[in-house]
Amino acid sequence: MSDRMFTVSSSPHIRSNDTVQGIMRDVVIALLPATIAGIYFFKMQGLLVILASVLSCVGAEALWQKLTHRKVTICDLSAVITGLLLAFNLPAHVPLWLPVVGGFIAIIVVKQFFGGLGQNIVNPALAARAVLLASWPVHMTNWTVDGVSTATPLGVLKEGGTAVAGLMDVLIGSTGGCIGETSAIALLIGGAYLLYRRVISWHIPVSYIATVFVLTTVIGRNGFMTGDGLFEVLSGGLMIGAFFMATDYTTSPMSKKGHLIFGIGCGILTSIIRIFGGYAEGVSYSILIMNLAVPLIDSYTTPRVFGEVK
Repeated sequence: MSDRMFTVSSSPHIRSNDTVQGIMRDVVIALLPATIAGIYFFKMQGLLVILASVLSCVGAEALWQKLTHRKVTICDLSAVITGLLLAFNLPAHVPLWLPVVGGFIAIIVVKQFFGGLGQNIVNPALAARAVLLASWPVHMTNWTVDGVSTATPLGVLKEGGTAVAGLMDVLIGSTGGCIGETSAIALLIGGAYLLYRRVISWHIPVSYIATVFVLTTVIGRNGFMTGDGLFEVLSGGLMIGAFFMATDYTTSPMSKKGHLIFGIGCGILTSIIRIFGGYAEGVSYSILIMNLAVPLIDSYTTPRVFGEVK
């Protein structure tokens, strides 16, 4: 009789070569084009905001885990991604203490207070952005390009004006906006990489983007019966939200059907806020609201376990 010891655990017994660090590394790689574009368009100030945000998130995670006598897990790169996404949702010319405050809110309040990686109920970077926008709205709406204050394309439309930027401008990124959201092409490249690596599936980003395109085209803005859905899709934070934040494993549904419902819900809320709300952009709040609806979506869409009694 063998004296080898075996560990017996509950099902399912599924092994995968994927690791948290490996998945996070792919996300960091996917964010590189938008990072490069943000630094190119917003110069040194954009770089400083990115560095301040990333370092504050990594530092906040390490500090909290040290103080609570837990294993320090900053090498899994999850805090780096939170820092990048937070920076991408900030204007380039915010004071550098703002991303530091945002980093501590995202990591300690939104992530660690709920148990750490995989336990948070909303996206940490978006939650921190919402807090910063509510607390310091002037800093969070100071859009500058090449040292000149400007309005975002969606902001111009919200005020009833005609878009000052063309499709090529919003595609490349030479417009006002947050550091990581202005270059749609850079975000599309990153999103394509995540799809290729199968880090994400197409269900959430496609259903999200398609819903916004259809609704903003059909409903229109400023008294027009039809709108420019393609311009709406390429402007603002829709691309970064659809590919990088709505697809977060922890705060999105488990099933493919749930993904479609989640993406459509985000698209409907984004369109309503953009067209009828008082705020020019609706991506952040739509994803946060749908994050809270994930348990309900899962309760109706997650397949039943084989043999489960209703």
